[in-house]
Amino acid sequence: MFIKVVPNVKGNQNTCFCYLVESYRDHGKIKHRTLKNFGLLENDQVPYLKAMYAKKKPRLIYDDEGA
Repeated sequence: MFIKVVPNVKGNQNTCFCYLVESYRDHGKIKHRTLKNFGLLENDQVPYLKAMYAKKKPRLIYDDEGA
């Protein structure tokens, strides 16, 4: 599974459509199946959405080095 990001070409250029997509094989050909439609999101929200569905969870909040 992965997040498919499609840029919005008609409206605001700072937005995109996001989908949760699954890959599968049908008669030897690779196809995609949409599992969930997240709708229209801002471009700065996409990394958080990808991190939510990532296998290895990245740290999104970092501690200060000096503290």
